[in-house]
Amino acid sequence: MFWMIAAMLIFPWLLRKEQARMNILLIYPEFPDTFWSFKHALQFVGKRAALPPLGLLTIASMLPPEWPQRLVDTNVRALTKKDLAWADCAFISAMVVQRESAHRIVTRCREAGLRIVAGGPLFQIEHEKFQAVDHFVLNEAELTLPAFLKDLAQGNPERIYSSAEHADLRQTPPPKWELLNLKRYASMSIQFSRGCPFNCDFCNVTALLGHRVRTKTSQQVIAELDSLYARGWRDEIFFVDDNFIGNKRFLKNDLLPALIEWRKGRTGILFFTEASINLADDSSLMDMMVEAGFNRVFIGIETPDEECLAECSKVQNKHRNLVEDVKRIQRAGLEVLGGFIVGFDHDRPSIFQRQIDFIQNSGIATAMVGLLQAPPGTRLYERMKREGRLRGDPTGDNVDGTTNIIPAMSLDTLREGYKGILQHIYSPEQYYRRIRTFLHEYQPPKMRGRIRFSHILALLRSFYRLGLVGQERWQYWRLLLWTQIRHPRLIPEAVGLAIYGHHFRKVCQRRVT
Repeated sequence: MFWMIAAMLIFPWLLRKEQARMNILLIYPEFPDTFWSFKHALQFVGKRAALPPLGLLTIASMLPPEWPQRLVDTNVRALTKKDLAWADCAFISAMVVQRESAHRIVTRCREAGLRIVAGGPLFQIEHEKFQAVDHFVLNEAELTLPAFLKDLAQGNPERIYSSAEHADLRQTPPPKWELLNLKRYASMSIQFSRGCPFNCDFCNVTALLGHRVRTKTSQQVIAELDSLYARGWRDEIFFVDDNFIGNKRFLKNDLLPALIEWRKGRTGILFFTEASINLADDSSLMDMMVEAGFNRVFIGIETPDEECLAECSKVQNKHRNLVEDVKRIQRAGLEVLGGFIVGFDHDRPSIFQRQIDFIQNSGIATAMVGLLQAPPGTRLYERMKREGRLRGDPTGDNVDGTTNIIPAMSLDTLREGYKGILQHIYSPEQYYRRIRTFLHEYQPPKMRGRIRFSHILALLRSFYRLGLVGQERWQYWRLLLWTQIRHPRLIPEAVGLAIYGHHFRKVCQRRVT
C-alpha cells in the first residue's frame, strides 16, 4: 500500500518534470538575395552569412537553462528532418524581408508537430497571417517572454503576448554565442541601445522601440565583447543600434572610453554601426569613435531635396551641406554607407539626376537607393491609409524597386527614374570613380584590423573574378594601380569596396531588367 501511494504521488511529479523539459529549436529564416545579404561578396571570403541572428541568441539566454537548445540559421545550413524530429518546440524570429522563408519554416514545423513560438518585426506586424503559429511573443522579449514561460509552465499559455512598455536593457542577458559556428559568419553583432530621438515618418523604429534611447551598461557591452573574444572572434562587430549616437553624453563619458581601453592589445577587432548625420557636427565624438575601433557608419541621407526632408520630418538633415557633412565624417576616419529614397510627394523628375550627382560627389560607395515604402505602424502608413493610397504590404527589401503606396509622381516615371539611378551608380565606371572619390577623402585610423587568411583569399579571388573575367576588369586594375600610387595604405579598402561593388551590381542588375 505504501508503494502504491508513493507511486501515485511521485508519478505525476515525474510527468510534470518531463513535460517541463523541452528540446528547443531556434530557427532563423533565410534572407533572399538582397542589397544587405552580401551573398555575392561572401563568396570571396568563404563565409555563409553576413551577421548572426542576434535576437534568437538573446532569447536563448532567457529560456530555462535545463532546456536543450539547437540553433538553425538557414542562411548557414539547411533545416533537416533530424532537427525537427529532435525538437519539441520551435522558436522563430524574422524580419519582413524573410517573410517567404518564414512561411515555409512554419509549415514544416507544423507538419512535424512542433509547438511554434514566433516573434520579431515580421510577426509583430503580420501575426494574423501566420495561423499555424501557436504563440506570438511580440514587442520586446524582455517583457513578454517571461509571461509566456510562466503560463507555459502552468499549462495555460495564451496565443499573443504583447506590451506597450519598453524594456530596461540593463536587464538584458548576453547572447548565447555557444550556439553559433562563428567561422560561418563574416561579422558578429551586439546591441548597445534601442530607440531613436528623431521622428522620421517612414521609419518604424520609434513605433516599435520608442524615442527614449535606452542603453546597456558599459560593463554589459564589455562582457559581451569579452565572451566573443574568448571564443576566438577577431573580426568585425556590428553595433546594431538604429542610432548609435542617440545618447552622446553616455557615449563620450562611459561607453567609448571603455571601448578604447578594451581595444588595447586587441587591435584586430573593428566596429561599425548606424548613426544620424549630426555626427558630423561633433569632431570629438568622431575622434573617440575612431579611437575605439569604429571604421564605418550607415547614415540615412534619404534625399538632397529640402521639401522632401520637411515632408518626411527628417529635421536632422535639413539646412545642411550634406555632401560636406559626409566628407567631414570620411576625413575623420569613418566610411559612410548611405541610405537614399525616391518617391516622396515633393519629388520632381529632376530628383533622379540630383540623387546621382549627390551620391557620386559624396563618394558614398555603398549607396542603398530604394523607393519610398510605408511600413505598418508609421505615420506615413497612417497618412497613406487616410488618403486611400496604400497598395499592399512592404516587402522589406530596400532595393527591389517596389512600393506599397500610390506615389504622387506617375508610377511608371518613378520606376524608370529609379532604374536609371541604379544603372548609373552601379555601372563599373561610375562605381569605381566613386571609390576613388572616397579614398581621396578618407583618413584611415592608425590602429587598423589585421590581415587574415580570409582577406588574402578574398584578394586572390578578386584578381580572378574581378580582374580577369569580370566586366569591370579595366576599372578594377586601374583602381588598384591608382591606390598603390596615391594611397598605398588603402589597398585593403579598395579591394573590399571592389568586392562589395560586385555584389551590388549583381543585385541591382536584376532590378533594372
